[in-house]
Amino acid sequence: MERSQARSAFLEGVRAVAALAVGALPFGLAFGVVAAASTAVPPIVGGLSSTIVFAGASQVALIDLLDSGAPWFIAIGTALVINARMAMYSGALAQAFAEFPTPWRFGLPYLTTDQAAVTSILRFEEMTDPDERRWFFLGAGLTMWVPWHIATWVGVLAGGEIPDSWRIDFAIPLMFIALLVPSVRRRSDLVGALVAGAISVAAIGIPLSLGLLIGTFVGIGAGLLVKDPEAAT
Repeated sequence: MERSQARSAFLEGVRAVAALAVGALPFGLAFGVVAAASTAVPPIVGGLSSTIVFAGASQVALIDLLDSGAPWFIAIGTALVINARMAMYSGALAQAFAEFPTPWRFGLPYLTTDQAAVTSILRFEEMTDPDERRWFFLGAGLTMWVPWHIATWVGVLAGGEIPDSWRIDFAIPLMFIALLVPSVRRRSDLVGALVAGAISVAAIGIPLSLGLLIGTFVGIGAGLLVKDPEAAT
C-alpha cells in the first residue's frame, strides 16, 4: 500500500472520531479528579490505569468500588461486566481484523473503544481494502487514546483545584448520544436502542452493574425481532 493511501486512510479515521474525542477530554478530566481524590488507589496508579485498562467507565467503577471498601474481586468483576460490550465489538470486527497482518491483528484491539469500534464498523461497510481498514482504525483509535491520557493526567495533577461548578461530567452522556445517533439507521436499530436504554435505566439498581449487560442483550433481542421495511420486500 502506498504511503499516501495509508496516510489518507489514517486521517479519515482521525476525522471520523475527532468530534467524539473532544467529548473524551472532560470525561478523562473527571476520571483524573476521581483518581486524585481516591483513598484506596494512589493517584499515579489511577493515572496509569488509563494506559493499562484504557476503559473509562470501568476505571471509574473500579476506583469507586475500591474506595467504598468492596473486595478486589467484586471491583474487577464489575469492571469486566461493564466491558462485556467489547465482546460484541470484537465479533463485529473479527472478519475485518482477520485480514490484517499478525502484529496489527494483535496490537489494534488495545485501541478499541466505543467510538473507534462503532465508527469503524459503519465505515467498513464501504471501505473494503484491508490496508485502508487497518490504517483507518489506527487513526480512530489513537484519536481517542491521546486526549484521554492527556485529560486523565491533567485531572490527576489538578485534583481538587477543579471546581465542582464546572460540571465536567455533562459531556459523558453527550458523547455517547453523539455516538449512538449515526448508528441508528434502521427501525430495528431504533427499537433495539430504545429497549436497551429503558431496561438499563430500569435495572440500574442491580449489583455489579449487571443492568447494563441485561439491557444490552434484551435490546439486541428486541432489535432482532423487528423486521425492517427493506428486509420485508
